Amino acid sequence: MNDAAQHDAWEIGEPHFHASTPLEHQLRFALHYAVLAPSNHNTQPWRFIVDGETVQICADRMRALPVVDPFDRELLMSCGAALLNLRVALCRLGLAYAITLFPSEADPDIVALVRVSRDGPRDPHLRELFDALTARVTTRAPFVDEAVPAALQRKLSDACDDEGAIACCVEQTTAREALAQLIADADHAQFADPRFRRELASWIHPRRRDDGMPAYGTAVGALLDFAAPLVSLAVRVFDVGAGQPATHQHLVQGSPLMVGIATMRDDPEAWLAAGQALERMLLVAASAGLTASYGGFNRSMQ
Repeated sequence: MNDAAQHDAWEIGEPHFHASTPLEHQLRFALHYAVLAPSNHNTQPWRFIVDGETVQICADRMRALPVVDPFDRELLMSCGAALLNLRVALCRLGLAYAITLFPSEADPDIVALVRVSRDGPRDPHLRELFDALTARVTTRAPFVDEAVPAALQRKLSDACDDEGAIACCVEQTTAREALAQLIADADHAQFADPRFRRELASWIHPRRRDDGMPAYGTAVGALLDFAAPLVSLAVRVFDVGAGQPATHQHLVQGSPLMVGIATMRDDPEAWLAAGQALERMLLVAASAGLTASYGGFNRSMQ
């Protein structure tokens, strides 16, 4: 089932449950926070199957992006981010949990099986991130040119380390400018590909849609919501690559801090870990009052 996705998750309210409330009810409530996880093009590529005190987190391949994400790496990172949010919510509810990754050889779409209980170890640091679940937003606006304190950079790095990933903080101007140019070059190559433009256009929707991207968030310009079909058509038909690469390039150049996430392996379990690390880091940043933008800026180029 995927009924949690239909809930207005940004206005959930405080969880208040009696000690006798069935675990399944609390688990279903916690899923309202899981769906707040970030995803590429806001595709929300996950499904949740609840069975009593367990939930299967499944990759929804129908929401895959075969052009921009041919190996489903970012899709599984999104599922990992949803798993991290679920863990935070369960900790806030005072519940323990056990996680089995890829529990079924017969069905690789089941990326995690989570079993909740009233007794067991809990991560108090995750509980502290609960308020950030609804405070975290992805911004495409320019950032204030203020240095991120070294102590906070260490917290961001520790957040990645806690999830089995490695954070690389980049704040030197020359390094950010070099990265910005690489990103712009890769973006130009992508927008010149009509397959990429068609895929991007298919996820540009009016703001009233629960998934996809609103028209005003695209490279075409800050248009009114009713113009979404026109924006989608423009992206689909024309090479608008002069806008988005410049936007990404300026965003990176004007960011006081960039953080890259790396893993020791390049496989589905590592992608899940990277997604959990990304979301944990974003929640730590939101808890400190920072806004962030994220993206798979590393584009494959021959």
